[in-house]
Amino acid sequence: MSDSVSHSVSDSVSRSVSRRSALRLVGGAIAVAAAATAGVAVPSHAAARARQGPGAGPRVESLIGKLTLDEKISLLHGATDPKSLGQAGYVPGVPRLKIPPLRLADGPAGVRVTARATALPAPVLLASAFDPALARRYGQVIGREGRALRQDVLLSPMVNLIRTPYAGRNFETFGEDPLLAADLVAAEIKGIQGEGLIATVKHFALNNQEKDRMSIDVRADERTMHETELRGFEAAVAAGTGAVMGAYNKVNGTFACENKTLLGDILRDQWGFDGWVMTDWFAQHSTAAALAAGLDMEMPDDAYFGAALKKAVRNGSVPEAQVDRSVRRILGVMDRFGLLGKSVPPRPGRDPKAGAAVALEVAKAGATLLRNAHRTLPLTGRAARDIAVIGPTGRYPFVSGGGSAHVVPDRADSPLDAIRARAGHGADVTYALGEDLYGKAVPRRALSPGFDPEGQRVAAGKEWTYEGTLTPAEPDEWTLVIHYSGERPKVELDGTELYPTLPGVGEYFSGGLVSTAPDGLNVRRATLRLTAAGHRLRIKAKGGEKGQTFRLRRVTGATRAADVDRAVRAARGAHSVILFAYEDATEGQDRTSVALPGHQEHLIRAVTAANPRTTVVLNTSSATSMPWLERTAAVLQMYYPGQEGAAGTAAVLFGDCDPGGRLTQSFPVDDDHHPMAGDPRRYPGVDGVEEYSEGIHVGYRWYDAEGVRPLFPFGHGLSYTTFDYRDPAVRRSGRGLDVSFTVRNTGRRDGVTVAQVYLGPSPDLELAQAERALGGYRRIALRAGERRRVTVHVDGRALSAWDVERHGWVRGTGRRTLQVGTSAGDLILSATTVVKGAGS
Repeated sequence: MSDSVSHSVSDSVSRSVSRRSALRLVGGAIAVAAAATAGVAVPSHAAARARQGPGAGPRVESLIGKLTLDEKISLLHGATDPKSLGQAGYVPGVPRLKIPPLRLADGPAGVRVTARATALPAPVLLASAFDPALARRYGQVIGREGRALRQDVLLSPMVNLIRTPYAGRNFETFGEDPLLAADLVAAEIKGIQGEGLIATVKHFALNNQEKDRMSIDVRADERTMHETELRGFEAAVAAGTGAVMGAYNKVNGTFACENKTLLGDILRDQWGFDGWVMTDWFAQHSTAAALAAGLDMEMPDDAYFGAALKKAVRNGSVPEAQVDRSVRRILGVMDRFGLLGKSVPPRPGRDPKAGAAVALEVAKAGATLLRNAHRTLPLTGRAARDIAVIGPTGRYPFVSGGGSAHVVPDRADSPLDAIRARAGHGADVTYALGEDLYGKAVPRRALSPGFDPEGQRVAAGKEWTYEGTLTPAEPDEWTLVIHYSGERPKVELDGTELYPTLPGVGEYFSGGLVSTAPDGLNVRRATLRLTAAGHRLRIKAKGGEKGQTFRLRRVTGATRAADVDRAVRAARGAHSVILFAYEDATEGQDRTSVALPGHQEHLIRAVTAANPRTTVVLNTSSATSMPWLERTAAVLQMYYPGQEGAAGTAAVLFGDCDPGGRLTQSFPVDDDHHPMAGDPRRYPGVDGVEEYSEGIHVGYRWYDAEGVRPLFPFGHGLSYTTFDYRDPAVRRSGRGLDVSFTVRNTGRRDGVTVAQVYLGPSPDLELAQAERALGGYRRIALRAGERRRVTVHVDGRALSAWDVERHGWVRGTGRRTLQVGTSAGDLILSATTVVKGAGS
């Protein structure tokens, strides 16, 4: 277990960048940099001059002088890879000048290509460890694998904050707190790029939902942006990220990929970013405006930065110097990574064993114990040897979410097998499905004319059409399930298409447990009430180039009741129950509720009524409501735990390690009590506009401001041991504060606690402020009985607020309260100190 120092990563990154910048400064620019460091607002153009680097090296300038206009433009957009490895994007390079191609791979939780790779736990699980050092090792695994799998650019990490619990990609990011997100993205980028892979932080900016993501206009004021969403991107720039990906959405009326405020004023001028900016896939909307604003690369094709750009240069509407500027940025990063020299760094071999070890460590470190009544966990004695495992994700490993986060894992064991192995020889571990994900074959007698619903195979280039009647034996709720390869079949019932292909949500946005069958076929579902009178059924399937496999299955009220009955019998017959619950999320669509999908709440109620010694393991993407919570003995949040998730889950359940995770997002009680509830202008938007009217009160800050009690607060997580916190003290340290206190493990087991320091508002700032904001944290591993004096640093940025009149950070002086605790809702210690001006 690591013992990492608070948020020192972003602080040290900022200091290292300041040192690098200082070496480049001359004359009055030094004074400008010093003023910025002191927290005094300075004009953005002055900050830009202060932070400018020496520019591209002679190799890059020489290449630009030799490139033709066509060759320059070819570097500014994606193309088809003649030797595709299954990656997301490709830039061909210029062979004549030995400029190599670039392959760009998705990678929030591993490298997404056709080949197998280490499937790491979802970033939200990594974040739960509150451990920047672990985030750096996570990045190192991805960096090495990306290079080994012949990739050059990683389209990751994602640093957008969790603003709404409904966002479909919450599992791909780090949480709701700007400080924690900044620390982790900086550490991960250092890990990725230390292995020679170029990182691309995304999605810049305010891309916090999937619904209408291509068009939504996000309205946020300057202070809200800087104090919340932008902080992680700024940390990524300070950490040296090679590339930034622009978001799909608009920001204050202008698409992000042609937004001069974002790409020019903030990213380049204020932060001094000297890498390149690419679009998200198909996120570009103009040629001249986008290039002038600061966009450098269009992906994945050349709709705007191809022939249209060449024409604009030729007719004089776009200066060729702007093209040169973007080429310079791209080649500058390539040169920095050694890709332009005569001796390009050799690619390493994969190290699956080392990758698996980190995947397992992250799964255990991020496992978050939410409830543990009567010390149900860890399982010991009879409780560890007489177990019923229930739920589909208890048998089928839930490795990762869908969309660009899905990785083809090296391996993935069944949690049931891992539990049986850990329980040992002679233990009685039974299994019941409980909730059917994949359905049972539609009876042939229900189809007229009949066909084999399990074995339809359509030859390449052929079509298969069925027209007939589906007649249930009795009226019932049916979930019709199709399993298929290739192009999605068209299935109509009574003239209504059951599985329409939604705009922007193709088969690419699949790959999670629920959307993929165990044998790899895509899965889609539609639930509706059927009568016994018969329903017109029409199916059209196309073989495509490789042919198609097609299955038609169903889950009915009768089959569902039978599955629940079997689960209840298994629960009654066992001493302990481990019930796995799931929720599948993917890029391209948001969740519709914080409740568990399907009929899982009914299953949990039935099982816990039969056996109160039930532990619920959650394989979910984000915050989940739990009206069944008090019925359970324990709840363990595992999110999407990666390829080693089975072993990690078993290790925590049986107490081989302490559950080391803490929530990085507040869990609401239900759909009516969270920051987005009751105000469609905040989410999902009205008339194409989404308002960040909550301002700086994101996540737990909103709960504090509104006096709403969450189900579980930010930072919550239980240990198998107990800890005592006492003797707080505060002293000034540089531009910030050091908060010290003593922590003792008062239990009989080794364990982990995450100390969190929350900072109260400044009385001297005439600005609305959060009641408390995370100022620092520290993950601490202590042996049974061990005592340690701990210091958490709160840096100058945490003490500051953004002043929109001066367009800069101002220090929050005066008497300020610092609270220390184990979550935003469990603050144990309190101390006050007087914060003076930076120059005092």
